[in-house]
Amino acid sequence: MDAPPTIREGQVLIGSLFNEPMRVEVVRTSGPETWIVGLVGTQSERFRSVTLAAADIARLAILDSVCTYDGDGRLLRLGLQAYSLGIAYEFDPYFGLSISRVDPLPHQLEEDVRRLRPDSETEAAAMRVVMDYEHARNRQVYDVHEKNLGYDITSLDLNSGALRLIEVKGIGDVSGTVLLTPNERRVAEDRHDCYWLYVVTNCNATPQLQSPIKDPARFPWHEVTKVQHYRLSVDAMTGPMQVREDDAPYGGRQ
Repeated sequence: MDAPPTIREGQVLIGSLFNEPMRVEVVRTSGPETWIVGLVGTQSERFRSVTLAAADIARLAILDSVCTYDGDGRLLRLGLQAYSLGIAYEFDPYFGLSISRVDPLPHQLEEDVRRLRPDSETEAAAMRVVMDYEHARNRQVYDVHEKNLGYDITSLDLNSGALRLIEVKGIGDVSGTVLLTPNERRVAEDRHDCYWLYVVTNCNATPQLQSPIKDPARFPWHEVTKVQHYRLSVDAMTGPMQVREDDAPYGGRQ
């Protein structure tokens, strides 16, 4: 029998094994002619981890991701403009006000910008703590915070195949408020099954990772109307709604 085609990330698998086309996210070898494949449904956007043998792969139609240039250029331009407007606040905190007829008072602008602007050192400390935490649990971890995906880290459990899309928030003090951008909130709402929020407090002294929160979209976030974000007090995530890990709070390295 001919060798089955090689499965690669980005391909789409179609066949009777699945009830919808599945996009390949992660592939790793499990044994002779056996692979553990992390898949996401192209319609449901739900993650699945399956073990495929060579015989299974031979029964699948495999579609490679191929770039084409036969799309509608006007729709592409419209989509790019919409995307640019959606992230404009990240480059200009005053963007929402600059296209409106509202004349804010100086002290209102100063307070909004001060609260919404992330501190690079605080964020970097929080990312280090979370990356160490995930690595210590034998998870395959990737830093994707510069790709504007709506989360900062992807983490795959190599034993169970469970995927986590992790949004990291750092707070310089021992407590405070965290903010979600519209893009982060959208992804959190779309990926209830695997979206996690990791909050690291006291980043200016000894960073402390709070218990990771699964499905943070279920909490009552409050819209920030001056520059669109959503805020939630860290204390609000310690009530009966919280889904905790069994792990105790984790103190990261400086």
